[in-house]
This record gives sequence, structure tokens and C-alpha cells, in this order.
Amino acid sequence: MKISVPKESLDGENRVAVIPAGVKQLAESGFSVAVQSGAGVSASFADDDYAAAGADVVTDTAAWEGDLVIKINKPTQAEIAKLRDGSALIALLQPLTNRELIQQLANRGVTSFSLDALPRISRAQSMDVLSSMSTIAGYKAVLLAAVELGKFLPMLMTAAGTIAPAKVFILGAGVAGLQAIATAKRLGAVVSAFDVRSAVKEQVESLGAEFVAAEELSGESEDAGGYAKELSEDQHAKELALIQEHSAKSDIIISTALIPGKPAPLLLTKDAISGMRPGSVIIDLAADAGGNCELTRAGETVEHGGVRILGPINLPSSVPLHASQMFSRNVLTFVKHLAPEGELVLDFEDEITRGTCITHRSKVVHEVTLKAYGGDSRQ
Repeated sequence: MKISVPKESLDGENRVAVIPAGVKQLAESGFSVAVQSGAGVSASFADDDYAAAGADVVTDTAAWEGDLVIKINKPTQAEIAKLRDGSALIALLQPLTNRELIQQLANRGVTSFSLDALPRISRAQSMDVLSSMSTIAGYKAVLLAAVELGKFLPMLMTAAGTIAPAKVFILGAGVAGLQAIATAKRLGAVVSAFDVRSAVKEQVESLGAEFVAAEELSGESEDAGGYAKELSEDQHAKELALIQEHSAKSDIIISTALIPGKPAPLLLTKDAISGMRPGSVIIDLAADAGGNCELTRAGETVEHGGVRILGPINLPSSVPLHASQMFSRNVLTFVKHLAPEGELVLDFEDEITRGTCITHRSKVVHEVTLKAYGGDSRQ
């Protein structure tokens, strides 16, 4: 089976889906690999590195001719047109919010797999690219905040007196939030974290942070997949009040809360931001999904009352070498799951295959996606 790795076309994208070490593993497993010239340059992987690992370095057109195409971001319409009928595609497709794209893939007869649809089970952990990329986003968010903040993060005892440590407040204790906690603690900040899921309290405290939560919110706040559920109107009001109280004491807020397939929950209102000290910094990692902060603008920096609100897009791309390395390891494990003997074997009784296959034989076959579309696989 021939695997193709095209260069990512999204503006500002510096990652590559498969690194040279991954190519070598695929070649040793019997796959033929073609990589588009320049695909890894922004992540510090040269064409010669790929050739030495056993890849054919090819042109743009040839990079879409594989039996299986692997990329990071969802393809554009022009890229979908380059896919061979009957080929397979692995990428981050976000099927719940990209209905037209998914239907185009079905119309082309492409068997598509969306890595963001991986079930949260132990067997899939080694394939979990979302966790890998969230780790990077949480780490980099703290570094961004440290640069923007006009204060030190750690306590310093100097000849000019003692400098108090900065106070960092993390909203959401998923993978990104936990990594943000760990990074802020390593830099010497005093850290607290909020999450509606009481189950994460132990993880937060194990990293040395204070867990902030209201007892009223600790009921059925987690779905079967481990993600936070939407709260009732009354619960949400209590949530906002609690967050506003702690925001007023914080130098840095990093928000990470997401609900799959839905807009990000509003956690920081304009009133809460108005109550923060001038010079404080907010990093909204949910900017792409509408933001956790009422004033967030994706890809921009907004200032309100002396508070700087950053809505960074695609932070993992700003650490391209390690992001590519982690993505490549995850996706190779996924490929070996789908093609253990060098050819695709689609076992829809398997939870991982069934949970990630979005289109097959010119139809949308993913149950969750079909439900979001109203059960209609034709539109």
C-alpha cells in the first residue's frame, strides 16, 4: 500500500504529519511512502532526511496519489479534488462542524478517518493526537502569558526586596489545562484551577495547584467520554460567579474549556474582565471555537481596561519539531491498527475503527456525525 504525505497548506502551519523516523518505520513495515517536497522544512526536516529514511520525495500532485493520504489539517476543496476515487484519508476533519467537507469526501468515494473522533479508551491512548497537541498548547500558553505579563512569575528575594509570585488561574483541567498547571508551577507561580468535573480534583492537586469548584456544580458534569457537559442555566450562573471571584485575584488566566462539536462555553464575562487588575493577561485556548472569554477575537490581541486578552490559533504549530514528532508517533500507531499487514482492514466491530471512520463507500457512516446531521448521509 502506498502512503502519501502532502505539505500542509493552512496559513501558519509548520507541522508535518509524518517525520523521517516515521517514514523509516512505515518502510520497514512494508509500506511505500511518498512525501511532498518541502513538507517538513518548517519543522526542521529536510527533503534529504526523508529520502534517507526511504521516502520518495515528490511534487504536489503526486503527493495526493497514494492509497492512503495522511495529513494534519482537513483538506481544502482543491485538495479533495486531488484525492483518488476510492483512496483513504487520515486527518483532523472535525466532522461535526464541517458537514459540507464530509459530504464532498463521501461524494469522492474517499474512506476518511478523523483523528479527533478517537474514542477515549485505553487502547486508543497511543493514537490520541488531540492529547498530544493539547499538551503543547497548554505548555506554550504559559510561556506566552509570561512574556505578556509585566511581572515575574516566581517569588524572588533580591537586594531590592522580595518579589511576590504571580497568581495563575487555569480554567479547565483537561490535558491542556493540566500541562498549563505543571508549566506555571515549574516557573514558580502560585496556581489554582477550575473545572466542573470533581473527578479531576486529585490530578490538579497532585501538580501542586489549588482546585477551585463549587459543590453545586459537581453533579453529573462529565459525559461518557470524559468531557465536561453543558451546565444548566442556574449552574452556569453559579459557575460564572465563582470564576469572576477568582479572576479578580489573578495575574494570568488561561482558559482551555471545550465541548466537542459545540461552541466553547462562556466562562469569562466582560464584567469579570473589568474586575481584573490592569496588566493582567488572559490566554484563551478556546479561541478557535468561539472562545471562553466574552471579548476574545481569534488570532488577535484585545485590550480591555488594561487587561490583555490573547486568542492564539494553532499553538502546536509554534513548536513544530516536537509537535510533528508527537503527531507522527500517534498517527503511525493508528495506521498500524488499520493496516496491520500492510493493507487497510476495516473491522467495524472494532471500537477504534468504527469511532473514527467518517465516510466509506460514498456514504457518511459515522454514527455521531450522522446524528448531528439529523441521520441524513446524503446531504
